[in-house]
Amino acid sequence: MEQKVRFVTLNSIKKPGNPAPFVDLWPRLISAIILIIAALVTVIMGGKLFVLFWFIAAGAVSWEWQNLISPQRAHLRSALGVFGCALVAWLSWRHDLTGVFVLILFTAALAACLAQKGRRLWAGGGIVYAALLVTGVCLLRLSPNHGLEAIAFLFAIVWGADIFAYFGGRLIGGPKLWPAVSAGKTWSGSIVGLVCGAFCGLLTLRLFDETPYESFPTLLLALSVAVVSQCGDLFESAVKRTFGVKDSSNLIPGHGGVMDRLDAFIFAVIYASLLGFTHSPGSVADGFFFW
Repeated sequence: MEQKVRFVTLNSIKKPGNPAPFVDLWPRLISAIILIIAALVTVIMGGKLFVLFWFIAAGAVSWEWQNLISPQRAHLRSALGVFGCALVAWLSWRHDLTGVFVLILFTAALAACLAQKGRRLWAGGGIVYAALLVTGVCLLRLSPNHGLEAIAFLFAIVWGADIFAYFGGRLIGGPKLWPAVSAGKTWSGSIVGLVCGAFCGLLTLRLFDETPYESFPTLLLALSVAVVSQCGDLFESAVKRTFGVKDSSNLIPGHGGVMDRLDAFIFAVIYASLLGFTHSPGSVADGFFFW
């Protein structure tokens, strides 16, 4: 029997009341610190450890997505997604982009076949979503030049936007950004996050003195990354609303699942890698910064 996707509105999800400001701050902060340390250590070291870390992250995203959209054959689709992410990570390490493209399409099609009617596009899309994460970070970090700077730049923007949007929204308040999708996000928080996230990116690049970045063009680039990252956050919120769940999983205290933590970064890294590949296929990080 065909199952139709039902979009769940905020009114249909019962809540005990408005949470107090910063009630979830400590678990959110502790888990964020642990993740930040792990991410920074691996990005600085680079190499196989970096690829392994992001394969695990992408595999977790794929597992959460497949379980979120439908329990039917979720274990098969999840296993397929994790295996596919492993192969994509290996091919990205080898810079075999043709292999990556073919593998993503094949794995997504197979996942769609394993899903029930009405969930097939969702199943295939989840494979693409997770695979592009590990492909994007590998293409950027493993670039011959400026790979570390590119990932650090994205980290600073996404993390800065998230942190300042969180505090800005709670301290300033005001109209909701998109109440049908996200109950907590406000216009004030979004604007504060965009501006502060972009400047965090600029300040981070100042640490790399040997790299000749021009301030104004780089500021525009940083702002575009911040906008895309917030779109990623809203996209994941919309997916969860569609399937009537609050969090993608409960793996990370204060953040829900891995997908909840990486939603903004996934969009940012896909955007950055596509932009970089368009301008410089041989060195994606160079193409991202220098047009």
